Amino acid sequence: MSGDAPGTAPATWARAPERSNMLALRLMCWIAMRCGRRVARAVLHPIALYFLLFAPTARRHSLRYLGRALGRPARWADAYRHLHSFAATILDRVYLLRGRLDLFNLRLRGVEVIDQAMASGGGAFLVGAHLGSFEVLRAAGSAQGSLRVAMVMYPDNARKINAALDAVAPDAKPEIIALGRMNSMLAVRDWLDSSGLAGMLGDRVLRDASQQGKELHLSFLGREAVFTDGPFRLAALLRRRVIFMAGLYLGGNRYEVRFEPLADFTQRCDGAERERRIRSAVCSYVARLESLCREHPYNWFNFHDFWHED
Repeated sequence: MSGDAPGTAPATWARAPERSNMLALRLMCWIAMRCGRRVARAVLHPIALYFLLFAPTARRHSLRYLGRALGRPARWADAYRHLHSFAATILDRVYLLRGRLDLFNLRLRGVEVIDQAMASGGGAFLVGAHLGSFEVLRAAGSAQGSLRVAMVMYPDNARKINAALDAVAPDAKPEIIALGRMNSMLAVRDWLDSSGLAGMLGDRVLRDASQQGKELHLSFLGREAVFTDGPFRLAALLRRRVIFMAGLYLGGNRYEVRFEPLADFTQRCDGAERERRIRSAVCSYVARLESLCREHPYNWFNFHDFWHED
């Protein structure tokens, strides 16, 4: 799911966040189903205020990030807006997963990029970030009927996602391909060969031996940060196209889904050239993410020590 629970540190983000997300999802699901979206949105204000006042770690990391994205010292009002946007996307997951796309004003940009990839065959990788909402992307694909999206992730995260979705929409059965298993690569390849889209998030580095890929230290919002080339290395290995994706929350009931071409690994090349292309793809990804963080600063839901400053 997009975003982390407020207050998680880099060493624990992979374990702690989704437990808090689960509680938030269950609560928001109950309110949303019993009271409707208008009443549920009113409840977001005290929720955001609570985390602003009583989650100092989340507030500190939000203010640090926002100061860099906004280009000025961030205020508590900025952190409140950041937290409120996060809570709003959690609430909207309830409706999106239940197929209530009619409640939203959804705009699509760059769909021709997907059409071109599908016409060429072999599917494509969609690489995004904890930016806005992935559920709105999945809902848009379901509405069109032609976009089949599977999330590719590690087993622990897959279990958390499934548990959260069961709490919100028991009948929703999204496609999830777990990495780190004997048949993972074959499963991803077969999904792509059937003209599916494989979604991955590239703004996290897993600190365990199962992580495939290299760490790259790159400038991000004016300070060095660590990114992984794992998603791009997988795309290069399977010789597929890579498309940047983002489901941006614009406030109220408005969302904008964007697709942009990022890399093309379909052509054969030697090892040195492949490494160069992978690094170039990561740099392009980071530049695109940085641009969107400046354009829509309250959409990047990272409430942990991303720059390892603590």
